[in-house]
Amino acid sequence: MSLLVIGTVAFDAIETPFGKTDKIVGGAATFISLAASYFHKKINLVSVVGDDFPAEAIQMMQKRGVNTEGLQIKQGEKTFFWSGRYHNDMNSRDTLDTQLNVLATFDPVIPDSYQHCEFLMLGNLAPSVQHQVLDRLEQRPRLVVLDTMNFWMNIALDELHSLLKRVDVLTINDEEARQLSGEYSLVKAAQKILSMGPKYLIIKKGEHGALLFNAEQVFFAPALPLEEVFDPTGAGDSFAGGFIGYLAATEDISFENMKRAVIFGSAMASFSVEKFGTERIQNLGEAEVDARVQQFIDLVQFDISLVN
Repeated sequence: MSLLVIGTVAFDAIETPFGKTDKIVGGAATFISLAASYFHKKINLVSVVGDDFPAEAIQMMQKRGVNTEGLQIKQGEKTFFWSGRYHNDMNSRDTLDTQLNVLATFDPVIPDSYQHCEFLMLGNLAPSVQHQVLDRLEQRPRLVVLDTMNFWMNIALDELHSLLKRVDVLTINDEEARQLSGEYSLVKAAQKILSMGPKYLIIKKGEHGALLFNAEQVFFAPALPLEEVFDPTGAGDSFAGGFIGYLAATEDISFENMKRAVIFGSAMASFSVEKFGTERIQNLGEAEVDARVQQFIDLVQFDISLVN
């Protein structure tokens, strides 16, 4: 079962209480694809970079099994760049610089070999571009997962609302869920967002875990307590990659299996934050991933007897 990933392949410059970087490889599609590659071996990428993007970074993704036929390289142009500084709590940040560069005119071309994908991950992009992707697919994927952010809620809300009617799963953070729904209670927010179109909703709460909703059920997964968090930039995208990668690998999109996928996604996010950029999730071992997932299981597994 093929997985199609749409999103940014980019440069980031990060500053946190633990240090700072110059330009490093980042981007939603990069993190998603790398995280998914630990579970699923047929990942097709659609994105765009400039001719300043290093060939070694593309080769690194290819070695992880990511098909880059759909990665456009624009000669004479520069790659999308974002720079940010995280506050001491590592949950809030300030954007220092955003340079759209090639992303300003990104036209997502879907190669013929990518058609008939069964799983689609729409990484954070303008809703108009995400609409284009769905329009250009010859048949609707079995499962469509959408990531978005408050920026698009501010400037493209109508397009986002129409997009929500076309997707199966929406993944956003708690602040975005409250903004999109106008509700402070996350339970009420989830009910309202689900009425907008998606069958499932994931609300990410950073160091406080993640919630999975459908119309009748709710599931909570904790975040793994970590001694140090170096860079949370790719955590949400690594979560999304682990989530959809596991679903594509198991070919099971039931709510019960999505609960498992949330755990695998959370495990990949926990790896991502341990180093700057994609460094931590480039070369994980299978045993390392299994051990991390077991840590999540041990965190919540217990025996209990109800007192009559």
